[in-house]
Amino acid sequence: AAAFLEDLGFYCVDNMPVALITSFAGLCMAGAGTGKYSRVALVTDIRGGQTFDELFQALDGLREMHLDYQLLFIEAADEAIIRRYKETRHTHPLTRQGYALPEAVKMERMALEPVRNRASHILNSSGLNLSKFRGELLRLFGMGAPDESITVSVTSFGFKYGIPIDADLVFDVRFLPNPFYVPELKHKTGMDSEVYNYVFSFPQTKTFVEKLEGLLSFLLPLYAEEGKSTLVIAVGCTGGHHRSVSVARCLTAYLSGLGYPAFENHRDMTRG
Repeated sequence: AAAFLEDLGFYCVDNMPVALITSFAGLCMAGAGTGKYSRVALVTDIRGGQTFDELFQALDGLREMHLDYQLLFIEAADEAIIRRYKETRHTHPLTRQGYALPEAVKMERMALEPVRNRASHILNSSGLNLSKFRGELLRLFGMGAPDESITVSVTSFGFKYGIPIDADLVFDVRFLPNPFYVPELKHKTGMDSEVYNYVFSFPQTKTFVEKLEGLLSFLLPLYAEEGKSTLVIAVGCTGGHHRSVSVARCLTAYLSGLGYPAFENHRDMTRG
């Protein structure tokens, strides 16, 4: 959960001593101008002890500081928790006190009941795979904009140097007219306006990009819904200097206009 919340822009701290929560909140308020601590997630569980009086005192202290908070309680069926401990080979904190794992899980549930009763949200993870679990966190704590769910990297490349190994989607633009064969454009790149304008002066370029934009606007929300946090789109031409760079620039601008954090990278543009 903490890892997914970090993807959503939260600053996460695991197993912070509850006695330090209000002090940490004060530090966050002092650094509010940087934006780094505008959204914070603190993780606490049975590792901090079997009573949570200090936690409730800390939460009351946050209210006195006029800070809003939400308490997310994540639970699962006993069988699911026991299976996860067996699969990961982690040690339950209470088994160190001599309790068998099933007994430790039951004692943990009883100890956490006061926290559960105070929770803003209760999320049962028993039947959720990772993508659905992330989707629930996005529903609860996302801010509703596309940029909360998925980051897009648009990479231009040359097929002669191989397809990027991290590519999720690959598009071949070698069917477009090639500026390489125009003497005054041969030694320029798609970063130059003369090359960019040449590539987009052809109707097939405009039609292709329009269809590609429609495809991506359809696909990206579905990828985000399935829990994908980053998507790499690779656009390739022969050498990675002209056509792929121009199209990658156009796609990056389009996706940024939709609200996605989109970044362009031109892998082979500087190769000879």
